[in-house]
Amino acid sequence: MTNKYSVAQYSVDNILGFINSGEISIPEIQRPFVWNPSKVRDLIDSLYSGYPTGYLIIWQNPTVRLKDGKEAGGTKILIDGQQRVTALMTALAGQKILTEDYETKAYKIAFNPLAEGNEERFAVQTPVHVKSKNWIADISVVFKPDFNAFNFINEYMANNPEVSSDVINKAIQKLLDIRTCQMGTIILVPDLDINEVTEIFVRINSQGKRLNESDFAMSKIAADSKYGGNILRKAIDYFCHLAVDPIFYEKLSSTDDEFMQSEFAPMLKWLKDDREAIYDPDYNDMLRVCLMHKFGRGKLKDLVNLLSGRDFETRTFKEEIAENSFNQLTSGVKNFMNEYNFKNFVLLIKACGFINEKLLNSKMTLDFAYTLYLILNNSKDIDKIEIKRFVQKWFVLSTLTSRYIGSPESQMDRDLRNIEEKGFRRFFAEVEEAELSDTFWNVGLVQNLETSSINSPYFNTFIAAQVWNAEQSLFSSTTKVSDLVTVTGDVHHIFPKEFLKQNGYDDKSKYNQVANYTYLDTTVNISVGKQAPNEYFTKALEQCHNNQCSVGTILNEEDLKNNLKMNCIPEKIFSMQASDYDEFLLERRKMMAEKIKKYYYSI
Repeated sequence: MTNKYSVAQYSVDNILGFINSGEISIPEIQRPFVWNPSKVRDLIDSLYSGYPTGYLIIWQNPTVRLKDGKEAGGTKILIDGQQRVTALMTALAGQKILTEDYETKAYKIAFNPLAEGNEERFAVQTPVHVKSKNWIADISVVFKPDFNAFNFINEYMANNPEVSSDVINKAIQKLLDIRTCQMGTIILVPDLDINEVTEIFVRINSQGKRLNESDFAMSKIAADSKYGGNILRKAIDYFCHLAVDPIFYEKLSSTDDEFMQSEFAPMLKWLKDDREAIYDPDYNDMLRVCLMHKFGRGKLKDLVNLLSGRDFETRTFKEEIAENSFNQLTSGVKNFMNEYNFKNFVLLIKACGFINEKLLNSKMTLDFAYTLYLILNNSKDIDKIEIKRFVQKWFVLSTLTSRYIGSPESQMDRDLRNIEEKGFRRFFAEVEEAELSDTFWNVGLVQNLETSSINSPYFNTFIAAQVWNAEQSLFSSTTKVSDLVTVTGDVHHIFPKEFLKQNGYDDKSKYNQVANYTYLDTTVNISVGKQAPNEYFTKALEQCHNNQCSVGTILNEEDLKNNLKMNCIPEKIFSMQASDYDEFLLERRKMMAEKIKKYYYSI
């Protein structure tokens, strides 16, 4: 059986040397360092004490064949151990790293050579350590190439005359011995696929964060310097960070001159003024959308193989495939980042009623919708004027059917191949006919609405339908559902929770059914309190005749009936009590399903 890896022992000095020489690439070295300073301290303490610090895992780049028939070997990629190696580089070599807050700084570790027993030997540097005579405020001083131990110890002794030189000498020597500490390194062979690499990682480092295909892809991109991968990786990272934190642009523009001179910088500048949160992609989303719309593939592991130059037919690696793949990915990233594309996609999602991020429960569904938008923009199959409607309908369809929830990559892959083979118009018609049958609308959706999950895609789509129809919230003549979704509103129980509990409904999954929820203005909710539905609904009806508001602001009986209809409240509500709760839920689910159906076909 072919061995999948080899094991070697390298000293800390060797590893740092490999990194500095470029023999081993840390693709994440310029990405935010997520360890806090105390973890850096703990790592140094472990090495000083001779404790094991876990394996590093290195994945050799596949050997690609050049056009002249020769083979080109790339740098090895450190896929696990990046945080540990980066910690060593900042603590021992004094190298500045990028923190989670995107600040460039060095983590300085102080050392107390006089520590005994349980006394603290290493600490994250503070002003106290800098002023102390006993502490060495920054151990990186000791690891500098020109460090003179004799002079250093003499100076320390001059400041601490009561201390034995032998004690200090032994402590300094033991500290320096960290350089020779051995770190186990597993070197994976080039032709392993991602699944095998992931399995090896999990078996060796079960407590570590499980690597996924997007991690491998980002490592592959960041390690590349031949086709602009290092800058491309920054563009992806920065776009995702700016989408969440627009203020970050000020820091970016003043700290990364190399990136600001790149072709990508002007393309993401618009994000500094963007406050929209409907679609805040991470690098997994960006890579997935780029892979799907540029390569027609739904499985991210294929992206890593393509960037490695893999020929799927001959199972060999070719330079021209790697070059073309990087070019295609770069083009995809630019399409994704394009202000017009991104903003118009977000607008079309909001225009079909999903106006707030809390109505969205699947990033995968959004990813495919954006992919479809980009594909159709370059398709002759669909007129430009139809793109918005088709993307909206596909988004709602895939939300209602949970199309990209179970095994999403396989489903996306199939859908992309079908779109390529049949054209989107035909493919869409086939899916719509198969998935949205009368049975789905009249039975399946009604059953799906029988849930207590407030994040249910079915309930969210019902709210989106109300927003689409510009409908007023329950008992209100002025406040729309959209106002409550986007500002201060919250969902409340139609059959009040306390009322149901007092009448024997103690199960949360029962009284918290989504069919018992509606958006209510806060003042209306307060006026309802714990009253039985027949009580407060009757009061709302009575005020239409006495012209005195007590529940909401509707003063016309016809308007009240229309308001109940748009909120899917059965007419029997005026006489319903606790014993009618189950009947109410079933009737309302049917009405909600019917509203969603009409909404879908009106898009």
